[in-house]
Amino acid sequence: MVIPIIESKALHLASSSPRRKEILAALGLTFSVGGADVDEQRLGGESAEDMVIRLAVDKAMAGAPGGDVIVIAADTLVVLGDDIFGKPEDQDDALEMLRRLSGRTHQVLTGVAVRADGKMRSALSATDVHFREISPDEALAYWQSGEPCDKAGAYAIQGRGGVFVEAISGSYSGVVGLPVFETVKMLEEAGIRVMNRPAGAGSYK
Repeated sequence: MVIPIIESKALHLASSSPRRKEILAALGLTFSVGGADVDEQRLGGESAEDMVIRLAVDKAMAGAPGGDVIVIAADTLVVLGDDIFGKPEDQDDALEMLRRLSGRTHQVLTGVAVRADGKMRSALSATDVHFREISPDEALAYWQSGEPCDKAGAYAIQGRGGVFVEAISGSYSGVVGLPVFETVKMLEEAGIRVMNRPAGAGSYK
């Protein structure tokens, strides 16, 4: 028997990412949506892990609406060695990212932050992703599909970019943009139950 869940606190996703919306909705959650603009420049001497958590926290702070609302935000970075790959600036930038990722293992870091009751919770998801070799023609065709334009590392694992992924070790949902394990743990700590929700009940506006 499915038990209806009645909660007094609203949930807000401080992100315009369609992938994050889909993941939260798939968990049966009802929430509002509104992206938050923050300065995404890397600080001097800042590690990729610290950076992705800081950006998630900054977005949760900047995207908080008025009232007693639980706010969730996230940020994703693609890391290869000491280099951080954000969203490509143009075609040349995207093709260079794909060239460097080709045939190698990189790491996808996603930081998640939940603001509730005056407290800020945060968590880090780290996943190793191994790409097969990508030919220049494949990389160009992929760019021309339009999919890589707004994706960290110039690819989407849940889309056509998934054909390049030979193996992953870690969280698939973290690579997509919102790690389910860490997200649910923090939401439940903040008072939002996820289990026992009717399938397909999630919605957003």
